[in-house]
Amino acid sequence: MPMTENDATTATKPLIVAFCCNWCSYAGADLAGTSRLDYPADVKIIRVPCSCRVNPLFVLRAFQRGADGVIIAGCHPGDCHYTTGNYYARRRMSMLFGMLDYLGIERDRTRVEWISAAEGAKFAATMRDFCSHVAQLGPKNNLGELR
Repeated sequence: MPMTENDATTATKPLIVAFCCNWCSYAGADLAGTSRLDYPADVKIIRVPCSCRVNPLFVLRAFQRGADGVIIAGCHPGDCHYTTGNYYARRRMSMLFGMLDYLGIERDRTRVEWISAAEGAKFAATMRDFCSHVAQLGPKNNLGELR
């Protein structure tokens, strides 16, 4: 069956789920929007109170539900609103990368970034870079059988 133009467009645009902490990264995304900085519309932002609130199972569920890449964005280390939340997040994500390797998901499909509320340009640039990187990786393995 030949591929239509819509299929080709969908194949090149990855779906990215971004878990953003309320106090810094989400505010950085808001600044990027109000500054009219461009980043892909395929980035779906989920606001969480803190990056440490992102359970590794949330990331696995995002992949299971069709995400091609997941990015966790939080406050810079030492600037967390909850004092040490991003240190816990960093520890959890290192454990997550081991689980992803075991499941056969490329590690490059997941990224952790520290973005402050004043870094709208960094937020937009990070999302553009991550989307293009995930698009180069191509389609991911199907995790539908993990139910």
